[in-house]
Amino acid sequence: MTRRRAVAGGGVEVEVPPERLVGFLSRFGARNGGLADLATDGVTVRIRGGDGTLARIEVPFGPMAVGDREPVEALLAHLAGLGTLGVILVRGGAHSVGLARDGAVLRSSTDRAYLQGRTAAGGWSQQRFARRRGNQRTASLADAADTAVRVLTDPHSPPPAALVLGGDRPALAQVLADPRLAALAARPRRTFADIPEPRRAVLDEVAARSLSVPIVIEPAAT
Repeated sequence: MTRRRAVAGGGVEVEVPPERLVGFLSRFGARNGGLADLATDGVTVRIRGGDGTLARIEVPFGPMAVGDREPVEALLAHLAGLGTLGVILVRGGAHSVGLARDGAVLRSSTDRAYLQGRTAAGGWSQQRFARRRGNQRTASLADAADTAVRVLTDPHSPPPAALVLGGDRPALAQVLADPRLAALAARPRRTFADIPEPRRAVLDEVAARSLSVPIVIEPAAT
């Protein structure tokens, strides 16, 4: 499925699976007066239509090697050659961690911890609830880090080539700050913030999106 959302400046961002990229570009050319220019610096692929419309692709897990290949061929080869990806999803008291290849989860672990609800009461009671909730959140994130270590760091297997993150950015940053994940945290990454509470079904969905190509389409200047 191709995802679409509006972006600032009047453009639109679409998320296209790699197997549909060539078809997308063919349709882009047909709608916009052909393909006038196609170029890349290894980090971004820029496609300009004959009418001036620009499609800009941020290379997932870039930079990519280009060599003598044309940009779209290089991009597809880059995605196909990544190998395994580590997927870490964290939101609220829930987390789901998996190892994925070619959009499918190979192994995973999902869990949810109880977090104290917020209270409208003031004074000492509110402070006590806040401390309890903070302690529960810290324990939950420590558990998420333990899970990431267990699922994604196998001394007998090559480490994941890159990371796919999803959910709450501050929580993810805290999980990746665990010293045991330092080597993994240094890998190329991409983040999906638009996910619900992590569950196994959500992990499968994000793994399927992990190699999708984000394309920002900007209308021609008038």
